[in-house]
Amino acid sequence: MTELANDRLLRALLRQPVDRTPIWMMRQAGRYLPEYRATRQHAGSFLDLCKNAELACEVTMQPLRRYPMDAAILFSDILTVPDAMGLGLYFEEGEGPRFRKTVRSEADLQGLIDIKSDDHLGYVMNAVRTIRHELNGSVPLIGFSGSPWTLATYMVEGGSSKDFARVKAMAYDKPELMHQLLGLLADAVADYLAAQVRAGAQALQIFDTWGGSLSAAAYQEFSLQYMQRIVAALPEEADGRTVPVIVFTKGGGQWLETIADCGAHAVGLDWTTDIGAARSRVGDRVALQGNMDPAMLYATPQRIREEVATILQGYGNGTGHVFNLGHGITPGVNPDNVTAFVDAVHELSPQYHQ
Repeated sequence: MTELANDRLLRALLRQPVDRTPIWMMRQAGRYLPEYRATRQHAGSFLDLCKNAELACEVTMQPLRRYPMDAAILFSDILTVPDAMGLGLYFEEGEGPRFRKTVRSEADLQGLIDIKSDDHLGYVMNAVRTIRHELNGSVPLIGFSGSPWTLATYMVEGGSSKDFARVKAMAYDKPELMHQLLGLLADAVADYLAAQVRAGAQALQIFDTWGGSLSAAAYQEFSLQYMQRIVAALPEEADGRTVPVIVFTKGGGQWLETIADCGAHAVGLDWTTDIGAARSRVGDRVALQGNMDPAMLYATPQRIREEVATILQGYGNGTGHVFNLGHGITPGVNPDNVTAFVDAVHELSPQYHQ
């Protein structure tokens, strides 16, 4: 078993006893940190930063030098898989990710590269190994991927979308083609996450950023069943420890019970779901991660502390809660407010674990 100086995250995800509620933040390595912006500028581009193991390690470690977080999360992007499939990922200033090619026909689908993660995404595995070495057993490392549905939205739309018109048109008008694409992606994501575990990731998160854009029936058909397929294919252990899996569907609070049955160890909540109600709904089936509104970090330290207290009280006594934001931290946040956030969790949560 790998020795960890701090394994609170792994224990909480498995609903094992902890002395306080563990905390990490989605996008904790990001633009709100001046040191990140300096490293990003040095790298030349966002993709160059992702593909340089030493620089990816550096930005992964930056928040841990400032804040006593209970986990590191691999610095990468959810769109590495479709990029490796040959779609040509690039970033437009102010517009987010774009692809040079799209998948809108059978011919487009047949043109995708059949990727093997250790080969086509070796730079990600190099980053995982580099980060694990640098962490030196201090806290666990979280690996991640986008969900098949979320990756498909970008691949069909060609980038970000407000209405998901093209990808939903394919799902509803050409369901066979959509299922072919989602099946291909599910297998690729399972291989990608398993490769991250072999390289050293100790927990995994599947980001289903756009699952909440679907209807209830469509969510089951086009998103959840493929995440369930991925979870079932993942290695259960590495280095003598269980590798916990977190599924996070933004906007998925209305389907919490079915998400809790997908086989994952934990369910991520956005800020629109009350965490106490969520705990009542899922019982002891899964751990819960979340779920402070990221915009709360623009408030005063005292208001942040009050919100932390409210969420901790809402979850109540016992383990199975990983404190996080309900989505990624935004670039304009003052880093000092993150200090107030982390300190509040450290100071207020032990009473719930006595």
